[in-house]
Formats: sequence, structure tokens, C-alpha cells
Amino acid sequence: MSIVVRNAEFSDVNGLAALMHNYIVDFYGKAWPGDRTVRQLIHTLLEKQEGIQFVALQDGELVGFATLYFTYSTMKAERITVMNDLFVMEAYKDTVAESQLFLACQRYTHDLGFARMSWITAKDNAKAQVFFDKMGGVQGDWVNYSIG
Repeated sequence: MSIVVRNAEFSDVNGLAALMHNYIVDFYGKAWPGDRTVRQLIHTLLEKQEGIQFVALQDGELVGFATLYFTYSTMKAERITVMNDLFVMEAYKDTVAESQLFLACQRYTHDLGFARMSWITAKDNAKAQVFFDKMGGVQGDWVNYSIG
């Protein structure tokens, strides 16, 4: 039972869209943005200009994904990555699949010379917070807001 983590490829679009549906609708209980919109996002990320996605596979089946977006930090005056998503199917939580996806994002950030990687998680997602603490993450001093 070996897990493979790699960059998402064009052949992953259908499986990745299904995983993203599970993540958005089933896990977070949010409205589905639509197949066309999600597939456009995946294709944009495959170009690796605005971000990148990684996938975790078990015996050829997608079981998780992570998304990094590229942006800048004014405080550092450098480019940073934002890990917007880290999701594995329930059976793969607290497994090598989850940690390897995180580490792939961390390696990519380091290897491409980004200043740092940041991320957020829901206030009530205690399981994710335990995982991020275990991976060496440090909660920041900023309070996150959104509108719209």
C-alpha cells in the first residue's frame, strides 16, 4: 500500500474535480461552484503560473490533493506560497498521504525560492490544527477576515 504524491497532470482532471467536490460540498458543506468553473481552475493551475496542485494516489486512485497559490508578501517584499487546500479522503487522514502532500508543498516552496508558505484552516477544524502543529506549523498573529 504505497502512496505516490506528484504534480497534478491533465489526466487527473476528472478525479481531481471529484475530490474537489467532496472537499467543497461534503467536507465543508459549501455550494458547488459548478463543474465548468472547477475544471477551469484545475486547468489554470496545470499551467503553474498562478499556482500548482499536487495529488496523492493509492494504487492509481486519487485520494487527496493540495493547492498552492503564488502571491507576494509586502512584509517580506518577496514571493510566497499560500497552501489554500490540503485534503485527503477520510480513510487517509493522519496517514502518510496527508503528510506527503504537505511536504510536497513545503518542498516546492523552498526549492523554487519562495520566502515562505502560509495557510489557514477553519477555526473548528481541530484535527487539521493538530496535524499542522505536528508538521511544525506555527499559528500567526493575524486574524483572518473575508467578505463577499
